[in-house]
Amino acid sequence: MSNNERLNLGKKASWIGIIGNIALTSVKAFIGYIAGSTAMIADALHSGTDIVGTAIVLQGLKISHQPPDEEHHYGHGKAESIVAKIIAILLFATAFGIGISALKTLRSPELKAPSSIAIWPAVISIIFKEWMYRYTVSIGKKIDSRALIADAWHHRTDAFSSVAALIGITGAVLGYPILDPLAGIIVAVMIMKAAISIYWDAVHELMDSAPPKEIIEAIKKLTTEIEGIHDIQDIKARKTGNQIFVDMKICVDKLITVEEGHALAGKAKHAILKHIENIRDVLIHVNPCPIYEKESMQNQGKEDKT
Repeated sequence: MSNNERLNLGKKASWIGIIGNIALTSVKAFIGYIAGSTAMIADALHSGTDIVGTAIVLQGLKISHQPPDEEHHYGHGKAESIVAKIIAILLFATAFGIGISALKTLRSPELKAPSSIAIWPAVISIIFKEWMYRYTVSIGKKIDSRALIADAWHHRTDAFSSVAALIGITGAVLGYPILDPLAGIIVAVMIMKAAISIYWDAVHELMDSAPPKEIIEAIKKLTTEIEGIHDIQDIKARKTGNQIFVDMKICVDKLITVEEGHALAGKAKHAILKHIENIRDVLIHVNPCPIYEKESMQNQGKEDKT
């Protein structure tokens, strides 16, 4: 998949999310206000942060696809990990605000049950946001975008919060008004949990985490299949956004020329770039094989004896 195709898919998913969340936030905030539902208003605030979060993701996707420049020799791929951290912080701040608001309502001496009209936006939100999660996470995995996957979980936490809001509102309408602010607290806890998970994943990627072991094994297999490369002495790889940079040391016969060693490294690099998706660059250092040096000395000794 080309960078343009990847960017276009990401932008499409982001714009669908932005438009959908604007509609949901407006409806939930309006009905939550007229129905007097703390849980629904909290749910509307959560949908509102989705708009901001998705807009940040959209900008992050654009930045991550910019080519390398004088200040960023390895490109801008880590912009997506930074965006994922920002989304996590937004989620956590939203959860904190929702929790405080729900606690204040819970301590109120007079708890009033919300109107039953607040039930319907919660039902619509659950259906739409779960669909948005499935759609966005599928695109995120397809283009290997940490930011888009984080945004997908933003959608799912909104669906979960709508479930909690639905339970709270329904219970309050049936005569248990305390369930409405309690549902708001549950929503806050669920959002905080998702925020911590997203933040940790983003930090892990910013620390130059290695790609999956399957990719490392595939690199080793492709390299050792090339005739003339006898061993891999070291291999390191790190992710920058969806792109992978590889550094490795190969072992060749010490008696071949520099040009021949360079050609073997070129064959390995070409094979890796051709057969493994998302590999951006491969740097290969060529070393003489100790075993061949030992064999050469043994052969030289035998010749001297004869």
